[in-house]
Amino acid sequence: MKDIDRLISEMTLEEKAGLCSGADFWHTKAVERLGIPNVMVSDGPHGLRTQDLNSSDPNESIQAVCFPAACATACSFDRELMNKLGETLGEECRSAGVSVLLGPAVNIKRSPLCGRNFEYVSEDPYLAGELAAAYINGVQSKNAGTSIKHFAANSQEHHRMTCSSDMSERTLREIYLPAFETAVKKAQPWTVMCCYNKINGVYGSENPHTLTEILRDEWGFKGYVMSDWGAVNDRVKGLKAGLDLEMPSSGGINDAKIVQAVKDGELDEAVLDQAVKRILEKVFLYTDSLPKKKPLDIEKDHIIAKEIAEECIVLLKNEGALPLPESGAKIAFIGAFAEEPRIQGGGSSHINTKTVVSALTAVKDICEVSYAKGFNREENETVPELLSSAVELAEKCDAAVIFAGLPDSFESEGFDRSHMRIPDCQNELIDRICEVNDNVIVVMHNGAPVEMPWAGKVQAIVEAYLCGEAAGEAVTDILFGKANPCGKLAESYPLKLSDTPCFLTYPADTSAEYNEGVFVGYRYYEKKEMPVLFPFGHGLSYTAFEYSDIKLSSDHITDNDTLTVTATVTNIGNCFGKEAVQLYVADRTGFAVRPIKELKGFEKAALAPNESAVVTFTLTKRDFSYYNEELGDWYAPTGKYTIMLGSSSADIRLSADLNLTTAAKLPFIADENTTFEEFMDYPEGQEAFKILLGHVAQQMIGGEHFDENAMREMLSGMPLRQIRSFGGITDEMMYAAIDSLNKNFGGWKRQIPQK
Repeated sequence: MKDIDRLISEMTLEEKAGLCSGADFWHTKAVERLGIPNVMVSDGPHGLRTQDLNSSDPNESIQAVCFPAACATACSFDRELMNKLGETLGEECRSAGVSVLLGPAVNIKRSPLCGRNFEYVSEDPYLAGELAAAYINGVQSKNAGTSIKHFAANSQEHHRMTCSSDMSERTLREIYLPAFETAVKKAQPWTVMCCYNKINGVYGSENPHTLTEILRDEWGFKGYVMSDWGAVNDRVKGLKAGLDLEMPSSGGINDAKIVQAVKDGELDEAVLDQAVKRILEKVFLYTDSLPKKKPLDIEKDHIIAKEIAEECIVLLKNEGALPLPESGAKIAFIGAFAEEPRIQGGGSSHINTKTVVSALTAVKDICEVSYAKGFNREENETVPELLSSAVELAEKCDAAVIFAGLPDSFESEGFDRSHMRIPDCQNELIDRICEVNDNVIVVMHNGAPVEMPWAGKVQAIVEAYLCGEAAGEAVTDILFGKANPCGKLAESYPLKLSDTPCFLTYPADTSAEYNEGVFVGYRYYEKKEMPVLFPFGHGLSYTAFEYSDIKLSSDHITDNDTLTVTATVTNIGNCFGKEAVQLYVADRTGFAVRPIKELKGFEKAALAPNESAVVTFTLTKRDFSYYNEELGDWYAPTGKYTIMLGSSSADIRLSADLNLTTAAKLPFIADENTTFEEFMDYPEGQEAFKILLGHVAQQMIGGEHFDENAMREMLSGMPLRQIRSFGGITDEMMYAAIDSLNKNFGGWKRQIPQK
């Protein structure tokens, strides 16, 4: 490793400022006289969108492998698979001369309408964080870096460069930050990419609360922060807040502003030096380990892309129609996506792929099928001739497999969807075919949930999402049982758009009010007792799994303990399969308003028929906690919790209870307007309540013998100042009682109210 401190000491102010912005669209700057090279970054996250250096167009990309997008890979619920994807992409980065791959993207799917949901992982922060960490560790094991993005709360494309994501600190901490936190703590990405949007009124590129106080000081991030392309608002303010590298080049404009700010004393040069050091540490980490360059092995990686896709496809419904027989049945493939699958989303993650295999091509290796186009892929208009020929074909066949989905024009980076419908012509096609064939299977190619008004009519639904260049091969293997589906939904499928948590406020123009708070996705639907089309974590198999023998290492833990949970899962079917066992934690204390349950663990078991495996989970205090804004930290209330193991959020198979005791004390300062009910929420308040009840009862009924429950009910919403109305209780007595509360119970902060 180079002596970076020495290099910085030999650099001019202008050179240091220059290193804090790109040389062009994809490269950092070099300082040739000091032997500092430039390095190239590349869009990701599901393949290399790397500029062809033989072209002057930064959007002209080399040919590369298109792997499944995050909407699909998240459904694997498989850390090992994500690590393998990362390793493969890391090797491709080294082959293409890419120092940092711009991904993964872990923004939470607040609404199904977000145009970029196809490259985001999940509505659940635990799942997103765990899979992102595995992916990052895979890429960086090959000594290429990652840039986890977009930090943070980039949940809409509409006005994404100026809109403010406004929410409580609890919502930010519990929903929109944990995926980044897990990735930083478990994988240390080389870089973090800031978002375009504001967070509570402050641009993500110049937000000291997120970039420094949380990311670096709390989580211990060691790499550098780069801007999203064009996300810089005030360059000097951003540098002070913790933004190290601006991308792309500003043409020297912002470099000059940095130089002038240092000369004017507005910016401490030590802050600039620190940013340069962070950038150079990763530049040299990459360049000092450059191996002999190997060409991209597109054929090998295509096979890996197919293997990954098969692990991600979700079988949403199956009334016995699948798997299809390889012989003895007339099968129709219907729909333009059978011939030309949609394999990825639009925008900065679009891969220039060499080979795309359709289902219509792949099925030729299995059996003969008939084909009708049914509709034009990119249109939302019924073509009578295409419709009638498809219906006529379906009427003659034993099974009709309809390949439907969203056209490119319906979802992409840069805009949000306005509805959750697939094109009307496709819905019409499915309805018409259901009228003439009782054995209809629908295969979906889409990047986010859609409404399925025909779900009750068809026999099977296969969610392929955007499964990469090998989508056709993977889908046909699933359809014919050559692979057993094992994907689980990483997001809820609501029945209709108006059911979604932020329906009334999404998208916003200038201020996106996250009024739903922590109730995003399944957290919302369960709290509202609202039915969904398909729940979070749902996914069927061609075999069946039995859960048994849940065990907790203890039924009573404290803040400092870890809890081990084990259970046995058995394949009771007749074919090999994989099951993603999901662990949820439910807070039964009633202390705070919380979701019904939250995902806190998942393990995937691969089992032959009649084979069993023990799955093990380890939980800590954090897994039982919510973010308490008064405490400014995570807090697990004393009381009862339930551990649940299930095949989905709606299919809980096993549960066990435990009690947790916390030593943490919440800050609480009583005054004359504090209600009895407020301090009764605190364990220490129980005893205080009895004392005050005694005072009040003495005045009301002239004695100490009283019905405590009746008094509790009557006084619960009463402010403490009201005890003066009972007579005989002076201001001095009231304030003495309040002072006693603040001084004597459980380490509360003492504050003597002023009369």
